[in-house]
Amino acid sequence: MTADTSRYSSPLSERYASKEMQYIFSQDKKFRTWRKLWIALAETEMELGLKGENGEPVITQEMIDELKAHADDINYEDARRREAEVRHDVMSHVYAYGLQCPKAAGIIHLGATSCYVGDNTDIILMAEALQLVRRKLLNVIAKLAKFADTYKSLPTLAFTHFQPAQPTTVGKRASLWLQEFLMDLEDVDYVILTMKLLGSKGTTGTQASFQELFQNDQETIDKIDPLIAQKMGFAHCYPVSGQTYSRKVDTRVANVLAGIAASAHKMSNDIRLLQHLKEIEEPFEKNQIGSSAMAYKRNPMRSERIASLARYVMIDALNPAVTSAVQWFERTLDDSANKRLSIPEGFLAVDGILDLCLNVVDGLVVYDKVITKHLMAELPFMATENIMMDAVKKGGSRQKLHERIRQLSMEAGENVKKYGLENNLLELIAADGAFQLSLEELQAGMDPAKYVGRAPLQVEKFLKDVVEPVLEKNRGLLGMQAEIHV
Repeated sequence: MTADTSRYSSPLSERYASKEMQYIFSQDKKFRTWRKLWIALAETEMELGLKGENGEPVITQEMIDELKAHADDINYEDARRREAEVRHDVMSHVYAYGLQCPKAAGIIHLGATSCYVGDNTDIILMAEALQLVRRKLLNVIAKLAKFADTYKSLPTLAFTHFQPAQPTTVGKRASLWLQEFLMDLEDVDYVILTMKLLGSKGTTGTQASFQELFQNDQETIDKIDPLIAQKMGFAHCYPVSGQTYSRKVDTRVANVLAGIAASAHKMSNDIRLLQHLKEIEEPFEKNQIGSSAMAYKRNPMRSERIASLARYVMIDALNPAVTSAVQWFERTLDDSANKRLSIPEGFLAVDGILDLCLNVVDGLVVYDKVITKHLMAELPFMATENIMMDAVKKGGSRQKLHERIRQLSMEAGENVKKYGLENNLLELIAADGAFQLSLEELQAGMDPAKYVGRAPLQVEKFLKDVVEPVLEKNRGLLGMQAEIHV
């Protein structure tokens, strides 16, 4: 079977998101979840003793068994034909389910409104998608931790304003990326922990239909939502609602996704800049083409794609925020079309981002000789304070030496920038009698490890005290490999 090339297809599905994430937001998953919710509602009503006017049970175990027998074999064609007539997706699927379950047809969706299946399904799918995001995020954290540990002691130029600054280490820089992903993990865990179902609260959230069904038995009605939540694998339902759950829930979820995107964007930008410097390079496959015109190029295409998708997710987070802000009273429908796009696509994009992050971090190439070359070209400037202190020990004046070293630094900087020469600051200082230091003595002080401060120790402590406990707690979720389509 060939793809229909005459219709638009989403790049998120075709190029970026995993099959696992795509299934979570598939039609099959959605409508199977609807049926599970209808079964949970019917079971709850039966267990709570719902009776008809004649005192007989309205719902029987035979009906429940019939519903369960057809929970997964959805008759899509029947639903499509019905929807073409009635223009209502929920009632079309109620009708189609009833065709398969004639004994239970009359009690499907009893006491519920469309949001019972629509909104509860949205919560269920978002919660499941967050678990997949969490698993991939943990694996990115694990791979970054390994990289940071490997290179915790490799000195490199640090940059402030993308200008050379006091040295750090390659591993310490990676720990900065790692810390932001850990913050995202905390946010993901919080949102997962606080996700609740809508339950079944009726057209304006008052549960009026259940008051009618259960003849004002408030104690019994109070049991409906907890039972539904338990059957669907949730601890709680939101205690109050209009017809829908608060759209602020979608805002929370989208903001977590945007946070992950921002962290990935930061890391990918740093990698792109470092690849320009030829210090670090993302994976580049044997037959990969970097440019259609310039055959020699090795473009950081994966990191660029991370940044590109990340911007989409960060902007996409505005959709749920605006939608939440403009919901009128107990329900409007201007959320529906927007939610169908913004929530699934936010998850699909973040899924693609995390797969790319897994792939990039797992295959990062470090060119230590280039890193050292760049560092040594700037290190004399970084070492001037130490040089000045050594000269003071030999009897020099701190103030006079400070001014002299400033002048010589300007001269050496001009030689580099104006004339394209090598940094000759050490030679200039050695030739100046005020310092009383030979070139050999100055060069002996040019060990980069002396200038990285506590960076290696900081990485060790961070990995041991912060990262390892998280990874150990989630050891069973590690070991994922990324599948990159293009």
